[in-house]
Formats: sequence, structure tokens, C-alpha cells
Amino acid sequence: MTTDTQAAPGRRPPEQNPPEERESFAGHFLRSLWAANTVTVTVLAIVLAIVIGGILIIVSDPDVLDTYTYFFARPSDALTASWDLVADAYANLFKGAILDPATVSGWLHGENGWQAVLAPISETLTYAAPLVFTGLSVALAFRGGLFNIGAQGQATVGVILAALAGFLIPLPPVIHLLVALIAGALGGAAWGFVPGILKARTGAHEVITTIMLNYVALYFLTWIIVQNGVHEPSRTDAISRPVRSSAQLPHLLGGDLRVHAGIVLAVLATWAVAWLLNRSTIGFELRAVGANPDAARTAGISVTRTYVILMAVAGALAGLGGANMVLGSTATALTPLVAAQIGFDGILVALLGRVKPWGVALAALLFGALQAGGNRMQSYSSISLELVTVLQALIVIFIAAPALVKAIFRLRAARAERLGTSMAKGW
Repeated sequence: MTTDTQAAPGRRPPEQNPPEERESFAGHFLRSLWAANTVTVTVLAIVLAIVIGGILIIVSDPDVLDTYTYFFARPSDALTASWDLVADAYANLFKGAILDPATVSGWLHGENGWQAVLAPISETLTYAAPLVFTGLSVALAFRGGLFNIGAQGQATVGVILAALAGFLIPLPPVIHLLVALIAGALGGAAWGFVPGILKARTGAHEVITTIMLNYVALYFLTWIIVQNGVHEPSRTDAISRPVRSSAQLPHLLGGDLRVHAGIVLAVLATWAVAWLLNRSTIGFELRAVGANPDAARTAGISVTRTYVILMAVAGALAGLGGANMVLGSTATALTPLVAAQIGFDGILVALLGRVKPWGVALAALLFGALQAGGNRMQSYSSISLELVTVLQALIVIFIAAPALVKAIFRLRAARAERLGTSMAKGW
């Protein structure tokens, strides 16, 4: 006979499972942080781009390269020169994009005003505002299964109509601004409607039609600038009459800083697109068509109507981005380069933002910061502004290749696989 505390002869005592050790909060946080989630991959992609950008800065400076000719004799010279060059370049990038500590010290000691402190942020927001609109335009088309290469052309037409409304129609201040913005949005919507209806009715590929319309818009801009009533009579170069002050977006921080109400409109547009995609019936239909057009058609969704609405709304967003360029503080008149490359940059912003509205807004802020900081970096560090474009391209390359980031930093494979799948479906 056995008791509760003694095992019977020939029998093994029952195995008791060891108590499970609860993972600490810090351990769980670190384990999750080093998983291949969206935030980790994005941050590490930026880090990789900065590191490679630093290498490019070093190899592009002949004085620093000279120190490497005697590297094994005195390696400290090469390492010190390289560090000083890269640190100075990125310090100026930060000062031009976010904050310059010298201006803060000067403001506290009465040597400069608060405007100098906020100038870097002002420039970042100024460059970011139009990119939010074009990025949302491309991202919205992506979610519907279309590749809107034509954001550049749509923004160009938006620039033209917004400027024409801005100096040809005399109206009271607030009404005049609204009319100019609506004109820009309608111009972009019309330019997006064309490839949308061609895609829906004839099956014409939107990439081909939008690329062709980009060139049409560019040459139309070049032509209309020099027409009577549009061209500035006192100038001999290709420039239009200036937009009336009543149609210009108001400055948010006074006339000395360039940031204007366009950034407020960009935030509102981001919220509107997020609501459209996630809360509305049209957004559900749009996402269904983007996921599987045949299944959506079988479910009773009009794929034809969805394509047309999708491209028209995407074009309107790009048109508003173009209107920001001429109604804001970037320019006040039409020139052949007034739209810059905001449409093509919008493609990069959409990719970096994972084609999600708020992600696009954050990506636009990053690109705006790189542009604003790059201007100072070029002026104070003698670094080519093209390096900023290289940084942007590197960031997008690493974002688009999560497997590469995972391999370099040895991130957890399971989470990385789900990330790659989600990215593919997001397009």
C-alpha cells in the first residue's frame, strides 16, 4: 500500500511540469523590437541609407581620400577626417530640417527672434505639403489596383488652372482662394479621369496613358505661359503673371517664414483619404477591386465605375498638390519648372508610406526634411544636393526589399515573411 507522498514500487513518480517563466516586459519589448515589423524595417532602412550616404560623402571628397593613401602609416588621420566630414554634413542636414541649436541660444540671449528657431521646421513643412497630396494620389490608386504614374501631369494641370484662376479672376480674398483651389483640384481630376475611363472602357493600361499625359501636360504648360494675357508683359523669359495675393494660401507663422495653410489642408486630406478607404462604401469597393477585380465584379461591384472614380479622385489630390506649388510660398507664378518633380516624388512617398494615408504623410515629412536639410548641407558643407536624392532612393530601395534588411540585421524570420506578404498585397 502506498501513500500520497510515496510512489508504488516499480512505478515512476508523476512528472511535474516546471513553472513557466513569465517573460519580463523589457525582454518582450526587445524581442518585438528586433522583429521584422513595419516600424523596425523602416527605421533600419533609414539607418542603412544614412550609413551608405556617409560612405558616398567620404569618397566624393578628394581631401579626405588623400588621407587614405597613407592609411596604414597613420590611420587616425583618415578616420578623423572621415568622421568630421560626415558628422558636419549630417549635422547641417539636421539643422536645416529640424532645429539649429545656435538659433535657440541666440533667441534666449536676444540675438535673434523666434522665427529663426522655427525656420527649419517651416522649410520642412513647406516642402512636405505638396508631397502629401501627390503621395496620397499614388497610394489611393495603388489600393485600387492601379499604378498612377500620372501624378506629375495631374499636378501640372492643377498648377495651371489654379494659377489662371489666381490672376485672371478678381474675387474677394477667401472666395478667391477657394476658387483657385477648386480649379486646381478639378484640373487634376479631369487629367486623372482620362486614363480612368480609358482603362475602364478599353482596357488601356494606366501606366502607358498616364506617362503620355505627363508629357502632354508639360508641353501644355510650356505653351500657355507665353500666351497673351498669361505671360508677364514686363519679362522676356517664360513666366506668367503673378497670382493675386487674395488667392494665395495664408502664412501660418508670419511673412518671414514660408510655411502656409497648405500643410493644414494636407493633414485634412490625409484624414479624408483614410476615412474614405476604411469607413466608406466606396472605399470598401475600391479595396475589393484592388484585391481581385473578378471577384469584385462577381459580387456586384462595378469595376468600371470604381476605376473612373478612383483615377478622378487620385487626380484631384495631385491637382491640389500642384495648386500648393503656385498658391503657397514656393512660387507665385507659372514657370516651366513650377511643378518641380512632386508627382514622381509622390511615387516614392507612397512606397515609403506603405500606401497607407498616415504613413504617406509621415513619409512626406521625411522627404521634406531631407530636401530642407539638403539645401543647408549643400551651402555649409559643400555637399552636392544630389546626395539627398541618393538618400531618398536608398531608403525606398531598402523599404521595398525587407528580406535584404532582415538578412543584414538578422531579424526574426517569421515576422519578416508576414511583412513581405503584406507589402505585396498592399500594392
